[in-house]
Amino acid sequence: QVQFVESGGGLVQPGGSLRLSCAASGSIFSIYHMGWYRQAPGKQRGLVAAITSGGSTNYADSVKGRFTISRDNAKKTTYLQMTDVKPEDTAVYYCNTYHPMKDSWGQGTQVTVSS
Repeated sequence: QVQFVESGGGLVQPGGSLRLSCAASGSIFSIYHMGWYRQAPGKQRGLVAAITSGGSTNYADSVKGRFTISRDNAKKTTYLQMTDVKPEDTAVYYCNTYHPMKDSWGQGTQVTVSS
């Protein structure tokens, strides 16, 4: 069973940038389509960005043009580069496979956008 550990979150001002990392362990990483998800207080967790095993990407409309997902298969790591962040980006960010594995959710990393 693959496990994920997210890192890189923190407090950032509106308009700032942040880079999140997600390290995978326990299985073959390169075959998985991966996704970054987020959950804001009082809201359901939702997909914000996805990347296929071949490197094709897709984004939620709310982050398109501001966030970039990428992956390094040799390091078994998925990244989320966040730019021009907004207060509404405040959430706990998680990574998982594109069709999430129920038992693979990590602790997430908190991103807070505030001045």
